Amino acid sequence: MQSPRRWEDLNARTWTGLAMVVIGIVAIRLGGVWFQMLVVFACSVMIWELARMIRPGWDVGAMLLAAFSASVISGLMTQSPDWHLLLLLVPATVGTSAMPRERLTFFLFAFGITVAGWGLVEARETYGGTWLFWMVICVVVTDVAGYFAGRRIGGPKFWPAVSPKKTWSGTVAGWIGAGLVGALFLTFTNAGRDTVWLSMLLSLAAQMGDIAESALKRRMGVKDSSSLIPGHGGLFDRFDGLLGASLFMLLLALIVDVPEVRI
Repeated sequence: MQSPRRWEDLNARTWTGLAMVVIGIVAIRLGGVWFQMLVVFACSVMIWELARMIRPGWDVGAMLLAAFSASVISGLMTQSPDWHLLLLLVPATVGTSAMPRERLTFFLFAFGITVAGWGLVEARETYGGTWLFWMVICVVVTDVAGYFAGRRIGGPKFWPAVSPKKTWSGTVAGWIGAGLVGALFLTFTNAGRDTVWLSMLLSLAAQMGDIAESALKRRMGVKDSSSLIPGHGGLFDRFDGLLGASLFMLLLALIVDVPEVRI
């Protein structure tokens, strides 16, 4: 019999998760400045969380860094020349100079957050809302399928040294769930059949994003990136998978021609 404590966070996770899904759907659907504002907000908060994990007690400094990051990222969204991509380095570089330890760790994660956020905005503008909905739904289904399968089935751990709670059953369930999302999108969009296996690779990338953040928290000795979201921890805890997926799709776009997906 499953212990009730295994499911004690389900109610909070469900309601706050639904709220985030609704906000995300509306922002993606509207696109433009609305989606940009959501991405800027999320990226700056995650950089704030990252700074506080690496430098505990640096509350005012972390808030100022988040505000500075929001300003820089906002400027990045409004520029057009290629050189403006150098702005992606600014928040990570400035924050790194203020870290008394783990400077390379901070730089890599802060830079990854900024690049992934820029990638999400570019994906919305270049490939359309349907394409971005596919990516976000794959990440959400990966997380949900992994959560329930991991707790219901259990079994061997996927990478116990880094993420003690993640199981092989949950990991594989995430791949299958994302593959089914890809198959579903084949029925009402012009997406090609490659969408199914790409969805599964996207699921793996999202899981690697989650594992990378788990490794960071384990290294810093914290349970959650913050306590902003009831049942979920911080924004970094919820969006780590989306960051991994965004970075994966950016890399893929450098290798192959990614078409716009339309209904």
